[in-house]
Amino acid sequence: MENYVLGTYRQPIFQSERGYVIGLMKVKDTDIESMKDYINKTITFTGYFHELNEQESYYFFGKENYHPKYGFQFQVDSYERVKPEDKDGIVAFLSSELFKGVGEKLAISIVDTLGETALEQILEDKNNLLLVPKMTMKKADLIYQTLSKYEESHKMIVYLTELGFSMRDALLIYNTYKGNTMMILEHNIYQVIDDIEEISFPKVDGIVRTKELTVDEDLRVKACVLYVVRDLTYQNGDTYLTLPEITEAVCQYLGFDMDSRLIEELLCELNGEMKVEIQGDKYYLEEIYEAQYNIVEKLHRLLKRKKMTYPNLDSELESLEQKNGISYNDKQKEAITKALTNNIVIITGGPGTGKTTIVKAIVELYQILNQYEDKQMTDIVALLAPTGRASKRMSESTGFPASTIHRFLKWNKENNSFAVNEYNLASSKLVIIDEVSMIDLPLMDNLLRGLMSSIQLVLVGDSNQLPSVGPGMILKDLIGSEVIDVVKLDHLYRQKEDSYIPELAREIRENQLGDFLTTRDDYTFLNCSSHGILQSLPNICRQILDHGYDYKKIQVMAPMYAGMIGIDHLNKVLQEVFNPPSKTKNELKVGDVTFREQDKVLQLVNVPDDNVFNGDIGIITSIRHGAVTKSGKNEITIDFDGNLVTYQPKDFINIKHGFIISIHKSQGSEFDVVVIPVSHMYQRMLYRKLIYTGITRAKKKLILIGEPEAFTYSVHNHQENIRKTDLLEKLVDVSIEF
Repeated sequence: MENYVLGTYRQPIFQSERGYVIGLMKVKDTDIESMKDYINKTITFTGYFHELNEQESYYFFGKENYHPKYGFQFQVDSYERVKPEDKDGIVAFLSSELFKGVGEKLAISIVDTLGETALEQILEDKNNLLLVPKMTMKKADLIYQTLSKYEESHKMIVYLTELGFSMRDALLIYNTYKGNTMMILEHNIYQVIDDIEEISFPKVDGIVRTKELTVDEDLRVKACVLYVVRDLTYQNGDTYLTLPEITEAVCQYLGFDMDSRLIEELLCELNGEMKVEIQGDKYYLEEIYEAQYNIVEKLHRLLKRKKMTYPNLDSELESLEQKNGISYNDKQKEAITKALTNNIVIITGGPGTGKTTIVKAIVELYQILNQYEDKQMTDIVALLAPTGRASKRMSESTGFPASTIHRFLKWNKENNSFAVNEYNLASSKLVIIDEVSMIDLPLMDNLLRGLMSSIQLVLVGDSNQLPSVGPGMILKDLIGSEVIDVVKLDHLYRQKEDSYIPELAREIRENQLGDFLTTRDDYTFLNCSSHGILQSLPNICRQILDHGYDYKKIQVMAPMYAGMIGIDHLNKVLQEVFNPPSKTKNELKVGDVTFREQDKVLQLVNVPDDNVFNGDIGIITSIRHGAVTKSGKNEITIDFDGNLVTYQPKDFINIKHGFIISIHKSQGSEFDVVVIPVSHMYQRMLYRKLIYTGITRAKKKLILIGEPEAFTYSVHNHQENIRKTDLLEKLVDVSIEF
């Protein structure tokens, strides 16, 4: 049995619509030794609840938690109401806020008349209340109905958890349907998936099959079809699907063959229910279709709006060149000018072509032309990027604050919504977004919804990099549509005459590899077999350290996690190189991984409250064991570029070692030294965009190690999973109706 705290609920601090509560409880008893000191004291608790009544007693089952910002809390996993049994308890219960119109005087009269079994007698027959002096039928009926609903809700939540739903899911279900919960479950349990985003088809279907519930098979198949459309869309990054692939996936999941005509009929039903959009032979998830439609509409309106004019733009640009001691080439001047005058422009180019320089110039010149103070600029100009590291680079290069798109839109993780939206627009007039290739269709939609119609939008990125994790190929499609002005920066600005990294990027992009085996000042290819990588890689990393490079600025990356030269195994190998054991460093074993102070770690999920995001890299500054922490739990504190975040056991799943990371996770980041093993063992992941993205992460030095043939194969292999998107043709279709 889980540890418990018995106490009286005092009051809420925060309550969400979905039943999440942060509240105060006065502790009466507990079996948790470290919490004995809290008896007769008030604590803070968190958890999901159907209903809590002030001054009522509850058993909370869960565990202690120490929040880095809010201090000690008790995290409730499940709970039980303590039914009042003595006279005082029943009086307090009946006179609580739950029973409207019943004061203490009437509650005492009820208990005096019916005794300590008053609640059971009321539920057995509401007419028993008429024995109470001065009790009216209307009042008796109200008390009975309130008590019945209260009892029914707890029974229903117990039933849902017995079915196999977690307490959180059970509460989400009951809080959604209330008294109609059983009717929904009996009529169509799969409706839960439509109405509650957090509960998936596999979860509900697993309960149906495990508990052998009787369901309408047609409803099950239709729910499976919708699940497949959603799953394929987000798994493959497509914006639309075809009937054959939907049919194949449905049959594979259900384990039996089905006629595609039946699947087509179900898709038509889903279309009538506004869950799937059908356009010819293309099948869209409704939310993706709507997102794409909105993007097209907003972009066309930007394109139609009158452009800005600055009579003194050219002269001010010349003055800026003199001030910064720089001479912009024609393409750069075009990019700066169009960014300041067009309502939307795309600036694209590979590494070393001056994209960062251009962004800085746009911001500086915008301030000069509009005569804004620095404080005004922070309100009017939004510098955005998909990742924390990319936004930090923007801030460092421009001298103005930058943020992730999620943070700018005030993303609420709990309900996956944005506080900045079409009903609460941002005040920004100029928005510059870097690393646009990483932005998926839904995020672009939400961003455009949150911006004023008078916005000026500058999109910066490299379409040759990997596409977004989510659906769509925003940057590639916008460029390909040719309806938006695109400035392609193609001149390489080399720091040294022998600088090869930007040149190699160009060769890969154009599929025209030169002499990549020759060593340059900033580039080396070490030729060895796949088996030799495991032995050679640690030696190379030691040599890099011996040359004085900071291990925090060295990044090894690879295409795959599994295998002897996969990320998971190599992280253990490289930990011994970059951060070997020491008596002065605390360690903590989590599963088969040992975390150590000064380890480099990678964040795997977005946690906006702590200002850390998927792909952020930090350094473990301290590891403290439960014996010395206030929470009594092991804690790992990580420094993300000055942002200290403390993790407890429940959070450890959100981090992993970052001595070597995937190329996908490296997007939006840059490192002084990049080392990439290349092997035929990675063959199914070797393709041009992947290797291009990897090598363009290097700022000062790039080292490739492995088989030249594997590298050549990756550059020539343009057959990565090509996404099915049609944003491009929708943008071109000027006859679209708004």
